[in-house]
Amino acid sequence: MIILKNVTLRRGPRALLDNASVTLNPGEKVGLIGRNGAGKSTLFALLGGKLREDSGSYAIPAQWRMAQVAQDMAETEASATEFVVEGDTALMAARAEVSAAEASDDGMRMAHAYMALQDAGEHDAEARAQALILGLGFKVAELANPVNSFSGGWRMRLQLARALMCPSDLLLLDEPTNHLDLDALVWLEAWLKRYSGTLIVISHDREFLDAITQVTLHIDNTKLIRYSGNYSAFEDMRAERLSLQQAALSKQQDKIAHLQKFIDRFKAKASKAKQAQSRVKALERMERIAPVLADADFNFEFQEPANLPNPMLSMLSASFGYPPAQDAPPGTGPSVIVRDINRSVYAGQRIGILGANGRGKSTLVKTIAQALQPISGEIVEGKGLVIGYFAQQELDVLRVEDTPMQHMTRLAKEALASGRRGWINAREQDLRTFLGTFNFSGDMAHQPVGTMSGGEKARLVLCMIVWQRPNLLLLDEPTNHLDLTTREALGVALNEFEGTVMLVSHDRSLLRSVCDEFWLVAGGGIAPFDGDLDDYQRYLLDEAKRSREAASESNRERRAA
Repeated sequence: MIILKNVTLRRGPRALLDNASVTLNPGEKVGLIGRNGAGKSTLFALLGGKLREDSGSYAIPAQWRMAQVAQDMAETEASATEFVVEGDTALMAARAEVSAAEASDDGMRMAHAYMALQDAGEHDAEARAQALILGLGFKVAELANPVNSFSGGWRMRLQLARALMCPSDLLLLDEPTNHLDLDALVWLEAWLKRYSGTLIVISHDREFLDAITQVTLHIDNTKLIRYSGNYSAFEDMRAERLSLQQAALSKQQDKIAHLQKFIDRFKAKASKAKQAQSRVKALERMERIAPVLADADFNFEFQEPANLPNPMLSMLSASFGYPPAQDAPPGTGPSVIVRDINRSVYAGQRIGILGANGRGKSTLVKTIAQALQPISGEIVEGKGLVIGYFAQQELDVLRVEDTPMQHMTRLAKEALASGRRGWINAREQDLRTFLGTFNFSGDMAHQPVGTMSGGEKARLVLCMIVWQRPNLLLLDEPTNHLDLTTREALGVALNEFEGTVMLVSHDRSLLRSVCDEFWLVAGGGIAPFDGDLDDYQRYLLDEAKRSREAASESNRERRAA
């Protein structure tokens, strides 16, 4: 088991953990939670052997094998399959021993080495690696592609697959769902449910935590508090605990006031001096109950739209995709992702956009947001349409060198130039006050965006959208960098929004709470999905199974050839 006893961890002068203790048992699946900056990743660094405790003691069984996602991505021309296979440290050690045994020309050593290689899973290593890669959203045709050919987000998926490939007794996962679409997330959830070792995961996805964890470890005011149950159970138990703590604090405050009143009244009287002194000592000995310090809430709201055109927009024989690259050979045509779409979006609709990765969800949203032009056909906008667009990559709508104040000033000027205005005046003080409602106050209002965290950038995009007073919200993975508190605030704000919502997200809690209908982007088209999210999860698992079977059949044919 993992035992932390009176552990203190510091970052500079600040204590992230102070005299904290907890025990985690073998095979437990633990959700590690706490506000941003509470010390979750620092605790992971301790568990992973990258940090030492400042005081106290920390113990983990010496024989335990550990796996976690590497944060640095080395440049490599190895194929995706080869890269993930190399994550199996036991297999790599067995292969190295075979090479050494063959070089030694020692027959007995070679025999043992070959047996160890088989025991390490050499016979099915490639198939196991490819099952992981396909489960995380790659296509069969990409299995042999070099790692260097993939973008950063896809390389992080390969790093995750490599960590899952490693035989382990302890698996540490820090925000594993951030780079995943819903199809890959559903697959990962199913895989982790089958994992037999001890799992500790940091995540801001409450449905993911509810599905896979049985223990919740909360970093709260430099302490580690263990709760039995998943995240929803933790919320209930913590609310009860805070209520009891508040009641105990109130009772103790009454007792302190009573003792202090006696001391103040009788400390100067000789006949009562001993009793007064005993009460002074009683006050000194009393272990004070801490006041209830709940995490600060963050709330915001979308303003009522100025008008609601109906329909909001209509797609007429529209095909969406990407124009040819600048260095493409002459005559190269555009890449069409979805084609011949005839659909309208109406006032008040709340549409969740579903579909496997690469099928065109983001392409659809980008084209409606005018970040891309239709390849053919047209999109007819209703009169007075005002779009609020949250791009999956926040930097598609932000400038790294500019500050929040500069972003808001530019937004206000552009709105005025186009004859529109936000829901507040564009005076500097009004914009500064508005930024403060999104926690960009003081120096933060003048901090370059490039120095901000992902969560802060996401909050700035939300701030800019709210100011524009949209009647159509296009949200492409808005929760990727948001903590649980901000995700819940977003869900509340969207439910109160009176306009139309089109949402792409892997956060099932947000999809369930906001959307009342779903569109499925698949097979080059867009159609209503007849079912709920549970039906869609079953559909995704069936699709993943078909992909694995297709890969296995391809491998068999290749070996037979």
